[in-house]
Amino acid sequence: MKIKKRLLDLNLPPGKSAFLWGPRKVGKTYWISHTLSGVEIIDLLKTDVLAEYITRPALLRERYQNHKGLIVIDEIQKIPPLLDEVHWLIENRNLSFILTGSSARKLRRGHANLLGGRAWRRTMTPLSYEEVTGFSLERIMVSGLLPPHFLSPDPIEEIRSYVADYLKEEIVAEALTQNIPAFNEFLRVAAITSSELINYVNIARETGVSHRVVRTYFDILEDTYLGFRIPPWKKSQNRRMITTEKFYLFDVGIANYLARHQPKIGSPEFGKAFEHYILMELKAYQAYRNPEMAITFWRTSTGREVDFILNDKALALEVKGSSRIHESDIGSLQALLDDGPVKKCCLVCLEKQPRHLTKKVESIPWQMFVERLWNGEFE
Repeated sequence: MKIKKRLLDLNLPPGKSAFLWGPRKVGKTYWISHTLSGVEIIDLLKTDVLAEYITRPALLRERYQNHKGLIVIDEIQKIPPLLDEVHWLIENRNLSFILTGSSARKLRRGHANLLGGRAWRRTMTPLSYEEVTGFSLERIMVSGLLPPHFLSPDPIEEIRSYVADYLKEEIVAEALTQNIPAFNEFLRVAAITSSELINYVNIARETGVSHRVVRTYFDILEDTYLGFRIPPWKKSQNRRMITTEKFYLFDVGIANYLARHQPKIGSPEFGKAFEHYILMELKAYQAYRNPEMAITFWRTSTGREVDFILNDKALALEVKGSSRIHESDIGSLQALLDDGPVKKCCLVCLEKQPRHLTKKVESIPWQMFVERLWNGEFE
């Protein structure tokens, strides 16, 4: 197993700045140190550096107003007032910044200066198929695709530490929630129900808090880049559609660890985890190649569902963790075709060769689908 060059490419023009968001351990700091040579890095994870700037944000202006070259501020959310100084330096000294962070919640809730269009927004995701060698589908169901977990000989131990040190303690440290037992139970239930329609009332009952608190917990996961909601496609003219969102944790290994699953091919848990992995590839492609790509799902009130729809019916995807596909597996795709025009319908599976199941539905081995995705064939 080896990590190749990461696909993130900021390619900042002179005088332009950028926010670079993403969860902890995704590789932001490593990418900066190995991609951008000779840049000034202000690491707010260092307690002495944090103490300096948290008491006097103006130090940034005093130290760097005559600086030449790019400045990186790592974990910018730890000191929101620094953004006012960044704003001044961009406007008055034409400086460029890369501002990394693993939580936008503190900035938004504190009405921090988000630079009003003066900085691009970019997101770094866990590893994708294109960024690694030695990719094993069964192994990544356990290790996930955060770089240190993917490379570790003992990924479970790494994930255990990640969950204990970050998902719980750091979320509390940022004052996002103080009820750790409830949040811990919520994480477990969220992992078990990952890829399913969000039922706030049921999750609240399982977690032991109100459904309003559960909504806040989901917001926390999104704001800290630890999960995301997928909205339903709602434009059907012929069918009554579900309007509830689905939720996925950001990494399939984290989700399986929290749900206490170690999916093997052929097991009931594998199908959900396989769908989750394919979505991770879609999210990585969206982050690095096509930020405007819409990802939704299609589900009728009678229970027909297609896992993912890209760009408003440009591509419909059904994901099956099976090495043998049958006619019954394409029922939902056929129902979607009856509901209106779809440019392409694909069933992503574990079969070895692609084949046309009907005139409009093609089954594609998962590796081939991922390669075609990154080649831009589904735009």
